[in-house]
Amino acid sequence: MIAPADNQTFKVRIKRQDGRDTPSYWQEFEVPRRPAQNIISVLQYVAANPTTTAGEAVEPVVWDAGCLEEVCGACTMVINGTARQSCSALVPDLLEDSEDNTITVEPMSKFPVVRDLFVDRARMFDNLIKVKAWVPIDGTHDLGEGPQETPEKQQERYAISRCMTCGCCLEACPQFTKDNDFLGAQAIAQAYYFNEHETGAKLKKERLDVLAGPGGVADCGNAQNCVKVCPKEIPLTEAIAKAGRQLTVHAIKKFFTGK
Repeated sequence: MIAPADNQTFKVRIKRQDGRDTPSYWQEFEVPRRPAQNIISVLQYVAANPTTTAGEAVEPVVWDAGCLEEVCGACTMVINGTARQSCSALVPDLLEDSEDNTITVEPMSKFPVVRDLFVDRARMFDNLIKVKAWVPIDGTHDLGEGPQETPEKQQERYAISRCMTCGCCLEACPQFTKDNDFLGAQAIAQAYYFNEHETGAKLKKERLDVLAGPGGVADCGNAQNCVKVCPKEIPLTEAIAKAGRQLTVHAIKKFFTGK
């Protein structure tokens, strides 16, 4: 374990929950400051030293994490009131805005809590299935070279491809709630991404039918909170707007052709 840089400490208030149907509660821990410290390292310290500031020995805190490099998207939490990746949330930055030398950490509120800071993000992946967020390649292996894209189109789609299904955009979205069917910025943007792929466009009509239904593009309130919190700076509202334009063309064609 890295030794503390000095004797300074700070406090972290963690919102905990023992199970899906149990009430939540807060616990506070004192943590020594270390160089280049992120929230994951704070949670690791608390797990190794599960004693609250009141002197109570408690169960170690549970959280989800994977790559620790802001790639997997698993460690999203609400830190100091903002949804973000805990692996890239640095303690010095967080304490700059704290008046009482305390950092608050909570689970995302838009997904069911499994335990403590670990939430069930299955809805995000289910929504990707709904919009058929993949390229249909069955039977295409013997057709020769694939279609070419312009550099401009590559750049546009690359920006959207950086999505890691972390859930920050959905946590910040006022339209996305536990009890509605809104797909959210993440799934809509991915639908547009695959619609713009030359081979992926084979499922374009099916995706647009989903986006035209309940929970689709029309349910977006354009709050633009998603763009503000996206750790990958994906142009989500722009992708939603372009998906909306595709939907308009699709609706007109369907009206006149029935297809």
